Order: sequence, then C-alpha cells, then structure tokens
Amino acid sequence: MTHDVTSDAREGKSVRRPPAPDGLLVVDKPTDWTSHDVVARVRRLARTRKVGHAGTLDPMATGVLVLGIGRATRLLTYVVGADKEYRGTIRLGVATTTDDAEGEALTRADAAGVSREAIDAGVAALTGEIAQVPSSVSAIKVDGKRSYARVRAGETVDLPARPVSISTFTVDDVRAAVDEGQGVVDVDVTVVCSSGTYIRALARDLGAGLGLGGHLTGLRRTRVGGYGLDIAATLEALEPDADEAILPMAVAARATFPARELSDEEAVLLSYGKRLDVVAEPVGTMERPVAAFAPDGTLVALLADVDGRSRPVLVFAPA
Repeated sequence: MTHDVTSDAREGKSVRRPPAPDGLLVVDKPTDWTSHDVVARVRRLARTRKVGHAGTLDPMATGVLVLGIGRATRLLTYVVGADKEYRGTIRLGVATTTDDAEGEALTRADAAGVSREAIDAGVAALTGEIAQVPSSVSAIKVDGKRSYARVRAGETVDLPARPVSISTFTVDDVRAAVDEGQGVVDVDVTVVCSSGTYIRALARDLGAGLGLGGHLTGLRRTRVGGYGLDIAATLEALEPDADEAILPMAVAARATFPARELSDEEAVLLSYGKRLDVVAEPVGTMERPVAAFAPDGTLVALLADVDGRSRPVLVFAPA
C-alpha cells in the first residue's frame, strides 16, 4: 500500500494521504495512450497499486475506459462483459495490415463511385448476430502468445471466427476524400455491440464486402454498460484530486447491473456467503449477475440464479 505525501505549509509537516476510496473511475482516454499507461497514471493519482481496467482501448482510440480501484477491481470481471457503444470513421478504398490507420496499405481501390445504398446494404449485412474474424493484430492469445506479437515477429496468424452481436450499426455521414491521390470515401458510424467485438474488423469487413477494402481511421468509445462520456473525466481533470471523481461501489453497481433490494436478514445471510430464495425479477446469471443492496444502500454482493437458488458470486460486505 502506498501513500501520497503532501506538505502542510501552516504546520511545516508532511501529511500522508491514505489510498483513494474503493470504487470505479471512468476516464476519457486520450489518443496515443495505452490502457496500461492510464492505469499507471491512476495508480499514482489514487495512491495505490490496486487499479485495473475493464476492456482495453487501442492507443489510437479515445473515450470511455472504466477503471476499478481497491475492492472495486472485483467488479471489473463483470463490467468487461457489458455492451459497448462506439463512434468511428471507416475509410473505404484502402485495406491495411492492421485494419486501422496505423498499418501499411495492403490494397487500394477507387471508391469514389460507391453509392450510399451499397454502403447501407453492407452495414446491414454486418448487423445482428454475426461471426467475426478478429484482427490478426488483436491481443487474443495463440498458443500462449499474443496474436499481435506473432504478427510483429513475422508470423502469419489465422484466427477463427467468433460469434458477436451488433445491435446497432448506423451510418451517420458519408464524405468523399483523397488518400495518396486516390478517391476514397470516409463513413462515420455508430456501433453498439457485445463485448469481444472488434470495430477494426467491422471496418475491414465492410470494405471487403464492397470490393474496395476498408480500415478504421478514428474511434471513440462513448459508453461501457451504464458508464458514458457524461461521467468520464480527463486525466488533466483528475490531477487536482482524483478521489472526487470516483464512483462509490454502490453507485457504480447500480449504473450497470440489475438491482435486488434485500431485507436486513437477507443482507446478513449474503454477507456470510449464504444462498437466498430466487425472486421473479431481476434474474441473475453468471455472465450478467444482479447487484444486491442492503436496506441502507450498501452493496452486499453480486448474485447469480443457479439450481433454483440465488448464489453470491462476489461478496463485498464484511461478515
């Protein structure tokens, strides 16, 4: 455990601040920062090494990065699985080695003549329950080694398709542009998708479906579960006192999990890890548990309904 040391000018003494309170911190990640870079900065600001994040953002991407501090890091396993919303720009006419603007061009095609109707049809084909092949430069492990590390080492990596859910894929704007003297088209999109979806892969597949090639030139994550940009803080804004921006665990849990209100007796039973009777609503699963709250509003546990009983998958309240 670390402490922040500040100077008390009036007393002439050093004052040690305790670690920041347990909770979730929603950061508006800047471009060119890795998610690990943000964690490292917040560890200093929160005066503790117990900081983790839910869902990596590429250095190129900006927007919502949810961090857990202290005991709230235990919530991150379930926040990672929440749906996510993005706004991005897809460039049609150029395919790249990384499926985004950081890679080298693989193919080029004149996209100036592509119609809005064709773009809309391509987007519709990638909406709903689809099988998506992740980008080869993703962080997926292949025989214990990250896929992107194998690609950088010169290996060819073929990743299997995986099911993902694209609940929203809309075209917000279409603009003609020029790339290396060639006519291309930039398409601004909004995507709401399940965890594990690669927006770079959507850009690649939209371009491939149109016979033009495509890649992602910009990406901003606007929401993870119940945490949006409206409550996200920039790293600069956190510098004076990051503690003020931390969502207490109960507030953070209510923002993204279904809630079950407990009686005093149920709260005590759960604090000891006991199971409860199942209620009609809400229903908890291992992937999407229910947050259980004591009468005073304290977060007691996360619950999943298993074999006819509500079982705690995480217990927060001390016995």
